[in-house]
Amino acid sequence: MQHQLRQIDQEIIQLLGKRITALAESSTSDLETTLSDYEKTLKQAGVPTLIWQNILVGCIAALAHKKSSLIPSKPRRVTVIGGRGAMGRFFSQQLFAAGHHVNILDTGDWDQAEYLLNQVDLVLVCVPIEYTLEVIRKVSQYLSPTTALADIASIKSSVVQAMLSHHSGPVMGLHPMFGPGVTSFLSQKIVVSPGRLEEQFHWFLNLMVGEGGKLIFSTPEEHDEVMVIVQAIRHFITLSSGAFLSEEKVDINRTLDFSTPIYRQEIGIISRLITQSAPMVADIILATPERRDAIARLANTNNRIAQLVVQGDRDSLISELQGLQQFFGEEATDSLQESNYVINALTSLLTANEVQQNQFVPISETPIPQDKVDLCNANMI
Repeated sequence: MQHQLRQIDQEIIQLLGKRITALAESSTSDLETTLSDYEKTLKQAGVPTLIWQNILVGCIAALAHKKSSLIPSKPRRVTVIGGRGAMGRFFSQQLFAAGHHVNILDTGDWDQAEYLLNQVDLVLVCVPIEYTLEVIRKVSQYLSPTTALADIASIKSSVVQAMLSHHSGPVMGLHPMFGPGVTSFLSQKIVVSPGRLEEQFHWFLNLMVGEGGKLIFSTPEEHDEVMVIVQAIRHFITLSSGAFLSEEKVDINRTLDFSTPIYRQEIGIISRLITQSAPMVADIILATPERRDAIARLANTNNRIAQLVVQGDRDSLISELQGLQQFFGEEATDSLQESNYVINALTSLLTANEVQQNQFVPISETPIPQDKVDLCNANMI
């Protein structure tokens, strides 16, 4: 049976390759294949519609690689500072895979700083926020005027200004809007804040675009303003939710037995935050006075709405929700569609895990534990 499954898998892989190739040679109008086009066939074959939907979406997404317009670039000499950290390792791997010569300068390598930093084409600073400004000052003494200097910190105004002040050559601020766990630039956003001599970074920007990355150009000031909401507020809400569950001594595993897919996602978001570096998360939240002020305003909003709940003011809560519906408008509809897809994909993953763990047992073969029966009877008395 195992041999038969592998043979079928090979046939599926070959057919998917043909489908992606055909899509790459097709016009945009040819991509409009829908579930309804194959509903009857899917039903006859016993294939759930979600599987086919995932195939359609995956094949179209694969065109980002198939139709890649990567501009060939001569090999460059690159030094990644913090290259043994999660994000530094990611950029090092991507640059190396693209054919560039990559060196790493980490905590114990400063005795080789002159060799690793002198006469290179690009120095990429990938260190925690708390060390970024110090590292920029430290490396500047080793850089030639032709070396391009960039960073990936989540703050741009002060960092870009520091690079401009300490280095006379090309400068650019970058902020990858993704974290550890991502394996490629495909569909990942990278904020770009040009500082000086932007053209010296074109080969690096083209590498990211050619691998499916999406560049968002922004001034350092606009970036920092938007990150107040996208990062600081989001992390604070997640941290607060996790802290509440901890203070309430909630049995997380038991709540997951009752959970909706949305609740499971929220627990996943909390888990993702707390498994990251605690100093890094704290620094992101505390990074600027603007972030701290915004969080204080959020706390005021939470208190105001909490008072409506305590007072049982149903009409005011309804009014709040209706106001949000008007504020978000069509964005809410688009986000709901994306959320539904994620929920369906998560449901498939959970189902597959349960099948692999043999958790699907007919109810007639699964007697209800006596302690649960006793508890139900007690509650009914």
